[in-house]
Amino acid sequence: MIRLATQSDAETLLGLIDALADYEQLDRPTADAKERLTLHGWPTNGSAPLYTAWLSIDTESGAAVGYAITFLTYSTFLAKPTMYLEDLFVLPAFRRSGHGKELIKKVVDCAHETGCGRVEWVVLDWNTSAQEFYKGMGANHLTEWLHYRLTI
Repeated sequence: MIRLATQSDAETLLGLIDALADYEQLDRPTADAKERLTLHGWPTNGSAPLYTAWLSIDTESGAAVGYAITFLTYSTFLAKPTMYLEDLFVLPAFRRSGHGKELIKKVVDCAHETGCGRVEWVVLDWNTSAQEFYKGMGANHLTEWLHYRLTI
């Protein structure tokens, strides 16, 4: 089951984000970052959320075992929004049980509903299992674009 994360799910979502950081051998978000993640997902000042989070729920235990975070960008050449998939993560014990596929389907459905022309994301070069998963879902690896980052 996939459902929209609510503010009451913030701690659960943050725990899954920590699990992703552990999996990718990255530093976990700091306490300040976790506070911003909660505020940006569920603003209290009336502004729109900066991202949308979806949770994959294990039907046996009722526990959240995966998540996806998306936000919109814009394609000038398509003249349509693009759904950007920031994170897609399923706890290792629950992989190969459909949670990832259902999360991707939800993201694609939301992209269609929003009028997006495409969904985009990046994958770490060493994460070959994720690369194979995405290829199996019909995604194309773009080789003509180089990914850049300017940290400010």
